[in-house]
Amino acid sequence: MTERLQLRIVKPLAALAICSVLAACGGGDRELALEDTDADTIYRQAELQLSRGQADDAARLFAEVERLYPYSDFAKRGLIMQAFAYHKDGDYENARAAAQRFIDFYPADEDAAYAQYLLALSYYDQIDQVGRDQGLTFQALQSLRTVIEQYPDSEYARSSMLKFDLAFDHLAAKEMEIGRYYLKRGHYPAAINRFRAVVEEFQTTTHTPEALLRLVEAYLALGLTQEAQTAGAILGYNFQSSPFYDDAYRQLTGQGLAPEAAGTNWLNDVYRRTIQGRWL
Repeated sequence: MTERLQLRIVKPLAALAICSVLAACGGGDRELALEDTDADTIYRQAELQLSRGQADDAARLFAEVERLYPYSDFAKRGLIMQAFAYHKDGDYENARAAAQRFIDFYPADEDAAYAQYLLALSYYDQIDQVGRDQGLTFQALQSLRTVIEQYPDSEYARSSMLKFDLAFDHLAAKEMEIGRYYLKRGHYPAAINRFRAVVEEFQTTTHTPEALLRLVEAYLALGLTQEAQTAGAILGYNFQSSPFYDDAYRQLTGQGLAPEAAGTNWLNDVYRRTIQGRWL
């Protein structure tokens, strides 16, 4: 959140006015009382609820500001704070909806970058477990990329880049998880497809060394020694100090093989491009 937005939350409140809204909120005439309350008072009450940790109540009050005073500056401020409050409450769907409305209504506003960042976070904060729906990860990547590309000079760009890398790594982790599952059960072609995806599509992630080791294992199990040797050669060239290479080396030499580029296969193409620098 920007410093300006943070200051809005903690600024002094108009005590008497807020007490009147509090009293109204406690009774059955809440909506009528809000209809008769000015935007500043409702907004301040929403800030108070937020400062008390009652983010859900704060979000509803910020929404009321937007509803009752749609053409005021408070409506704009209330909308971005509504997105923030919903996100803080873990209501990611409503956080996304509010953030997207802000972007649609105020694309040139100085808080548009923050709205886009909140939109990305509403996806990103749901992908903390590898087993979760990967659609959320793709949505997070797309939204984070938007922050990076459209707001490169904003205070959210660097954080978005870091989170983009982590989300990208998360996708590779999912491929590895499924690949290991197939490998353990002897479904070698299916396992190879998953590990190949990591090597070709997620080569910048931390999972590439293990993916190459698992390719060595799977190809050796199938008797495809040239593919296994080439996977070992790539692993040795790029990650020679890795324990994954030590394991691959032992497996290859245990069958009288050496880690070297051999044959004509997709791994040989990877070796030629990444190690020899030849693209044709």
